[in-house]
Formats: sequence, structure tokens, C-alpha cells
Amino acid sequence: MLTAIAVTSADLVLPAPDRHTPAAAVLHPPDRLDLEGSLAETAALLERYGHLVVVLPPWLPAATTRRLHTVRAILETDRIALLDIDLPPLATALLVRQLRQLSVCDFSPGVIASAARLLSHYIYAGALLGSVAKLDRVPVGLGAHARSWSPSAQFAVLANPAPHLLKLGGGGGSGRGGGGAHAGGAGLPPGPEFATHLTFARGQLASDWVTAELAPAWQVQGVMENPLPADSPGWWATGKLVEFAAAIPDPAVLYQLVASVRREECRWCGAELIGDRCGFCSAPLTAPPPPQAAADATAPYRARS
Repeated sequence: MLTAIAVTSADLVLPAPDRHTPAAAVLHPPDRLDLEGSLAETAALLERYGHLVVVLPPWLPAATTRRLHTVRAILETDRIALLDIDLPPLATALLVRQLRQLSVCDFSPGVIASAARLLSHYIYAGALLGSVAKLDRVPVGLGAHARSWSPSAQFAVLANPAPHLLKLGGGGGSGRGGGGAHAGGAGLPPGPEFATHLTFARGQLASDWVTAELAPAWQVQGVMENPLPADSPGWWATGKLVEFAAAIPDPAVLYQLVASVRREECRWCGAELIGDRCGFCSAPLTAPPPPQAAADATAPYRARS
């Protein structure tokens, strides 16, 4: 059973690491294709592949998201998964590539769709920023806001898997050495505890900090540069940045990671899933308690208050 991975922007499709990884389908936005064309486009993908997994970043225009939900509703199909993935743009592109790698494995479409949430926890995504004055994706203290007005200020920010922000010394490097691959040193955000490749993309910030300091400290197995996604300056609230993301590159490791998780059957649509939520219909694995049961459970506390 085949599964197509789809995105809404061509810059979320990174080069394939090998000849086995398929390309992603790029869906046309509403301003380039009318509803009839979108229906035909999606129906053709379903006819060819059987199932469609679409990654929907939160920065998409509302019209694009509405169009995709409308297409799925009109086609009356349960073979389209619309995944809400809240990662920075470059990390989203890496996740899409991992899903593309898994799409040729012997996983069912439901497992591939629900694997996106699992894999996102293993992507270390951040950026070197020239300013955090307008950044609202991670907590920024008043001191960091104030230091953003310095022309030479640079900040290392980690957005995923946990927020982390620190101001770098000097003109772009921490100047304080490492701290190891698995922890944030004096001038480094905490890194992954497993083998990764580092992908980075340059904006309007001239710095080699990512390749000269971060990559060696995180002990990544490879470094690759890609063009900056068009939505990155908006996500990071500045064009003065170098975006980076470290992720598992080996499809065999990805396969083992996903295969090690217990599989369940969605109680709503019947799709196979891993984790606590279906990737196709978004139903939780376990049903919430009925209203009367929930009321009965809280009755003793209400009686004592």
C-alpha cells in the first residue's frame, strides 16, 4: 500500500539523500489553482498512491488550510491525512524528508502519518539570530530584548525539542569552547544524544558559528547547506539569521524507531497508528469519559467544597 507525502511549498522538499527516497508532491495554493483544479490534483494523487499525507505548518495562510480541508470533505475520503506540525521551516523540511524515507518501507499509511509526531521529538531545531526583539516562538527575557539593540548581538536559539536561548559573546562565536555534544556548554545549546546530520541555511547574517562551533560540539556525522526557506524570516521574526536543524539521517534507524512503538487501531476510522492520536482523523487513542461519568467522578469534591 503506497503513501504519498505532500507539502504546500517547494522549499520544504529537500534533496533526496539516496535514489530510493521519493520526491514529495507539492500542492498548488488557492491563488494558483481553483477548487476544481485542487480536487483534480488531489484525486490524481489518491488514484496513483492510494493515500496522501499532507504536512500543514502553522504559518500557512488560512485560505490554504481551508482549501485542503474543503478538498478532503468534498472527496469524502478517509485516505487524506492533514498533519499539523509546529516546527521551524527548515526542521519541517527535514521531517518531510524523513516521512518520504519511511513511505517506501512496509509501514501502513496510518503508521507513517502518526509517526510524524514521534519523529518531531528527535529533531533539534534552532537558529543563530541577530535579534530576538520580536521573537515570540520561545521565551525571551527582558535582558535579551535589551541586548538585541546592540548591532553586534547574536543569539543561539533552540526551539525544538525544548526552548533554549543564550547570547553569544564577541562577534558570532561563543569564544568559550564546547561543553560536549550532549549538553549545552557555556556558549552552546544542548545537543542530541544520538547520531545526526546537521542541515543549515543562511539568511542575512554573516557567521560561521553553526559550522565552526555548533557542528563539532554536537558531533554531527555530516553537515549540509540548503537554501533558506521563504517562511524562515517570518518564523524567527528576523532576516538576520542562520537556521539549523539536526536530525537522524539513516532510514534504517528511523525504521527501527518507528517499528519499536506499539501499534494500535484507531477506534474511529480504523487506521493503524502509533502514539496517542490518529494521523488521519485526529481521534485520540482512548475515548474521553462520557459527561455523566466525569460529573460523577468530581461529585465528592464538589460536595466537600
